[in-house]
Formats: sequence, C-alpha cells, structure tokens
Amino acid sequence: MLERPSAHDDLVDHLVRSTPLRRGEAARVVLDVLAYFDETVEEFVRRRHRELQSRGLANQEIFERIAAELPHRAVAPPGLSLRQLRRIVYG
Repeated sequence: MLERPSAHDDLVDHLVRSTPLRRGEAARVVLDVLAYFDETVEEFVRRRHRELQSRGLANQEIFERIAAELPHRAVAPPGLSLRQLRRIVYG
C-alpha cells in the first residue's frame, strides 16, 4: 500500500537531514508541534490553568501569569469563511 505524501514531508526531510532523528521520529515531532500550535485560546487558558493549579498556585497568580503568557503564545487562528478570506485579499 502506497503512503499518501504528507503536506509536511519537506519539513520531515529537513529534520532527518539536520538531526539524528529517524523519519518516523521526525514525523511524530512535526505532528506534535503542529498539535501544540493548533490549540485555541480557550484550550490554552484551560490547560495552563490546570497545570498551574496542579503546582499549587492560587487563581489570582494563575490568571496573572496566563495574561502575561498569552501575548507571547502562538494560538490557532479563528476559522474564516470564504467571504472573510476574500475580504483579506481584496479588502
């Protein structure tokens, strides 16, 4: 059975060439990174709240820390309709 080429084969190839990772490991790293950056704002806030709460921090400190982290965090963009995409291009 032939494997379907991935949209990220070039990145996987680069990781194989530039690191000691084997192809399967490199592909898994790429998928993990994509999943990390696919997180929405809401998912990020909930996850960080759970993580910080598990460390024993109080909500006041948790929310202050999340507010400080959020501007530096890449999160998934909102879903855009075809009309919104056209407006981005054509104004």
